[in-house]
Parts: sequence; structure tokens; C-alpha cells
Amino acid sequence: QVQLVESGGGSVQAGGSLTLSCAASGSTSSTFWMGWFRQAPGKEREGVASNSRAGTTTYLDSVKGRFSVSRDDAKNTLLLQMNTLNVEDTAIYYCAAREFIYRPPSEGEFHYWGQGTQVTVSS
Repeated sequence: QVQLVESGGGSVQAGGSLTLSCAASGSTSSTFWMGWFRQAPGKEREGVASNSRAGTTTYLDSVKGRFSVSRDDAKNTLLLQMNTLNVEDTAIYYCAAREFIYRPPSEGEFHYWGQGTQVTVSS
């Protein structure tokens, strides 16, 4: 079993930065893929970024060039550096993880989920 705990959310003005962290406990084999998702009020949850232990990363088009995902394998932690935030980035951000799969997993293919952390960007 894997437990994921997000931290680092908060309130920031447009143009600011935040770094989210997701600490994973349990088997490292269960966190081959880790990802960040977000859900804004009244909208469906969407994938923001993902990262595999093999070094593959994916990004939502609207965050490319602004967000950067990375992991600290020694700490089994996934990071999301968010720069140049705008009000459209306001959402609850969730961390997710799953075991090995040969391609970037879809949202429904992630097996483990955190409780989420709120990010609020004001104009």
C-alpha cells in the first residue's frame, strides 16, 4: 500500500510561484509513475504533469514552460515547481502514483491518490 501526502499549497498573487511536494510512503515499486492532477471549481480533474523513474515527463499544454516536475528518489518525493502562476491555475492539486507501465498512464490508471492541496492564485 502507498500513502501520498501533498504539501506546499497556498495563496499567491498572479505571476508568483509555488512548489508542491508529494511524499510517498510504502513500496517504491508502486511509485514508478507519479503525477500531479488538479481540479478547479466546477471543472473536471485534469492531468498537469507526470514523471517516471525512467525519466519520462509529460505536461499539460497550458503549463508547459511554467511548471516543472521532478522527483527525489532518495526521499520518494515528487515535486512540482510552479512559476508565473495565473488565476486559471487555481485548483485543488492532487498527487497520484502507480506501478510500472510502459507508457504515461491516463488518470484512471493511477492506483494511489493523495488528499489534495489547495492552490489559490489571485489577480
